[in-house]
Amino acid sequence: MSRILITSALPYINGIKHLGNLVGSQLPSDAYARFMRARGHEVMFICATDEHGTPAELAAAKAGVPVAEFCEGMWQVQKDIADGFRLSFDYFGRSSSTRNRDLTQHLAGKLAENGLIEEVSEKQVYSNADGRYLPDRYIEGTCPNCGFENARGDQCENCTKQLDPTDLINPRSAISGSTDLEVRETKHLYLRQSAMRDDLDKWIDSQEGWPILTTSIAKKWLHDGDGLRDRGITRDLDWGVPVQYEGAPWSGMEGKVFYVWFDAPIEYIAATAEWADANGLDDAAWESWWRTDKGADDVHYVQFMGKDNVPFHTLSFPATLMGSGEDWKLVDFIKSYNWLTYEGGKFSTSQGRGIFMNQALEIMPSDYWRWWLLSNAPESSDSDFTWESFQGGVNKDLADVLGNFVSRVTKFCRSKFGEMVPEGGEYGAAEAAVTAEIAKRLKAYETHMEAIEIRKATVELRAIWVAGNEYLQAAAPWSVYKTDPDAAAAMVRFALNLIRLYAVLSSPFIPDAAGKILAAMNVTEAGWPDDLEAALSALPAGHTFEVPEVLFAKIADERREELEAQFAGKD
Repeated sequence: MSRILITSALPYINGIKHLGNLVGSQLPSDAYARFMRARGHEVMFICATDEHGTPAELAAAKAGVPVAEFCEGMWQVQKDIADGFRLSFDYFGRSSSTRNRDLTQHLAGKLAENGLIEEVSEKQVYSNADGRYLPDRYIEGTCPNCGFENARGDQCENCTKQLDPTDLINPRSAISGSTDLEVRETKHLYLRQSAMRDDLDKWIDSQEGWPILTTSIAKKWLHDGDGLRDRGITRDLDWGVPVQYEGAPWSGMEGKVFYVWFDAPIEYIAATAEWADANGLDDAAWESWWRTDKGADDVHYVQFMGKDNVPFHTLSFPATLMGSGEDWKLVDFIKSYNWLTYEGGKFSTSQGRGIFMNQALEIMPSDYWRWWLLSNAPESSDSDFTWESFQGGVNKDLADVLGNFVSRVTKFCRSKFGEMVPEGGEYGAAEAAVTAEIAKRLKAYETHMEAIEIRKATVELRAIWVAGNEYLQAAAPWSVYKTDPDAAAAMVRFALNLIRLYAVLSSPFIPDAAGKILAAMNVTEAGWPDDLEAALSALPAGHTFEVPEVLFAKIADERREELEAQFAGKD
């Protein structure tokens, strides 16, 4: 048994996220966590809301409530949505927590002790129309690198080039659109990332098996142009972790907070401390996951995120932990994802285009979304959500293959043998052939899940379902029963055990349906099938069950067309 630490990129607090955010980190990390728990590993699965920065302030102002109150309410909204999608976090924290404030200030102090924090007088953009300094991401303009006209002041979303606001061509305020901007002198703290370039380069090179997407983005940021640059880690804002605190190794930083991208990844650690607090445990409990000098040396740490988050997780956050000089656990594997598009274009809140997480749960059960999104995860390239593809995934995979198998077997057994596993007959060559086919597929499924190749794993899982359907069709117990009831009984007994097996194997992807199947089969505990033959005899003759209700309702063409029109967005 291994100890596996899993973190999902933190969803930002300013609004409800769309399906692309869900499949870009939270959902695949949940499937992986569920799989690893099922295999007997000790798992710590952490996520939290990312609550600091200007977008939270602006969203709160728009809602007409104080920013702290806004964040508290939106945390609950996001927590409820996460629960609705059955995301099995061990703890879902908040980056505005006391734990994160204290740890952020502690790490900044350690970096300063080690000569990695520099006070810099810099020129910063001030918007006269807005009456405030503009954070990097609230200045827009043309990217000097690729010419993209809506680049932000911290990064171009088109080419991922790291930018400063003064790099932009024709800059404007993203808040008001005003071009009445001026540059003023102000003092900020910088993380001297450039001093750690060689250490980071060697560390990245030492990581075996990282996805090409992850390493290519990290290397690009390390070596393109002037290479890794020092980065400002403070901002002129009211909402955030205060820079000036008792015992701080600097002065004159009143009215400033740490940059949201500095404190947000630290919340992974802080949320684990919050988990310990919530469970009445001492610091040793969370430190055993995060401090290599206190037990975390045997932890395997995996991060999940969209590709836009890769630079901060491969460079800035590791630089913070390494530069502190303390024994923090660094990530072992970063699983990054491409984009999910919607019907060939972008999701848009303002245009009402695409499905957002709360809407999805109102329309269909969570398993429907989980299955389609994970089986179409944008791992090697972008994926496109279409209602036609979604309908096909639900109808063909869930309803026709898995749901139909469960229904046919249980209903036939009830009609001929009653609601219990029938006795009589023995397994033969046909059952042995199916067992061998499933064993081959199961090994591939496990291999893909361990490698976090989620999409490939769903292909193998579906093939395992198909093997049962093909067996049932070829065996035809409804015909055999007429002449040899004992032989038909053995076929049905084998098929009922397949149903139990399918529930166990499917639980990382469709946990609600898996739970319903196990409940219907009168199974309270079902471990992972390390011994497949034993698993296919786990339900003995005489074991009672109930025929479950319809597991997956098909999506009619008329309903699909309604949803296509409803979420097409404004012209």
